[in-house]
Amino acid sequence: MTDGPGSTPDMPSGWAAEQPPAYGGAAGAAGAAGSSWASPGAPQGANPSAPYPSAPYPSAPYTPPAGGPYGYGYRAPDAPRPGIIPLRPLTLGDILDGTIKLIRSNPKATLGLSAIVAAVTGIPAAIGQAISFGSLGDLMADPYAADAVNVPVAGVAAQYIGTLISYVMTFVGTTILTGVLTRVLGRAVFGGRITVGEAWRLARSRVPALFGLVLLQGLILLLPLLALVAVLVTLAAANAFDGTGNTGVGVAVLVVLLFFVAYLPYLLFFYTRLSLSAPAIVLEGRGVTDAMSRSWRLVKGDSWRVLGVLLLTGILAAIISSVLAVPFTLGGSLLGMLSHGSAAGTTTAALLLAVGQVIASMITYPFQAGVSGLLYADRRMRAEAFDLVLQTAAAQNQSQGWVHAGVDDLWHPSYAAGTGPGSGPYHGAPPYGPYGPYGPQA
Repeated sequence: MTDGPGSTPDMPSGWAAEQPPAYGGAAGAAGAAGSSWASPGAPQGANPSAPYPSAPYPSAPYTPPAGGPYGYGYRAPDAPRPGIIPLRPLTLGDILDGTIKLIRSNPKATLGLSAIVAAVTGIPAAIGQAISFGSLGDLMADPYAADAVNVPVAGVAAQYIGTLISYVMTFVGTTILTGVLTRVLGRAVFGGRITVGEAWRLARSRVPALFGLVLLQGLILLLPLLALVAVLVTLAAANAFDGTGNTGVGVAVLVVLLFFVAYLPYLLFFYTRLSLSAPAIVLEGRGVTDAMSRSWRLVKGDSWRVLGVLLLTGILAAIISSVLAVPFTLGGSLLGMLSHGSAAGTTTAALLLAVGQVIASMITYPFQAGVSGLLYADRRMRAEAFDLVLQTAAAQNQSQGWVHAGVDDLWHPSYAAGTGPGSGPYHGAPPYGPYGPYGPQA
């Protein structure tokens, strides 16, 4: 069968008589200027007269760069940036910049909420510290008073009680805050904003799992310390530390030093491998142990880099916190000692200490939550090509002119590139039904 005069018997129906040369081949008559297929702006190898444009194929199979598609030597092309980060694997600068943009673009949900949590949780500790400083002031004013021995004891007791209450309240407050901030971050990646109320509505069902995660992680990280205490108590009961001179003390010190030499790598290893568990609970809807396994798999193969980012950002957060809190801490401490326990002086000192804690925490809380969430996004983009999913969603958001709330569901693991809805680790329909986050698809 022929397509008309001049067509060869092997030419498929609907194809033009003049075809481009093979990929990489010499230009022939078909490639000459004025050929019907070589119109300006047409892609090389395209055939406008064919039912579907043909694409050139290389003569040799594609060889990815060494180290994988995002390995050493790979230069990522320009990626869309609809929100706080570019939608490609992130560098350390991207993570820090994205965290700052998260705070600036959502000040009420980050700074405001963090300030409230820090104020509520820091009040008991501030009051205890003010009472302690006031008792020290009384002791300095009259060191030979009849009850001088009991004054510092009462102050230390007040400080420890206040600190203990603050620790418990901080545990509750920061756990809830982590869930809310992670939800804010999940929307901010797409360029959307979210109110505190909406973030809480989306995150509150995950709060029990977050509490379970914090408790289980704490147990895993502190278990060796509990074992050390048990060993020391057992050795002391067996009189292992009794000896002539300082032999017993030397044995105890040696045991403690050897323990911490072994404990530090243990602590860093598990802290790194479990560092992405909270985002997996909030954004993927996983349970406690499932989220820990998920974090373990995501971090595996990139542990050193994740550890480096966590340590660096932790040091930066500590420096920022100290710089912001030091003036208020010094002022409150001096005022508490010089007030000699007066009600006005103690109240003012407690207020200064609380303000310093609030200002420091309202920056460090969202900073650390942002780094953790963006590390999670980076690991998914590197391990699962999740940036392709994010870019597709960003393009659809741009075409419709607004960010649909359904983008939150795209963090579900079944939307990793190459799996498709319902074919990922959950092996079922995604949480929003069969139509995708934007409704029925064309």
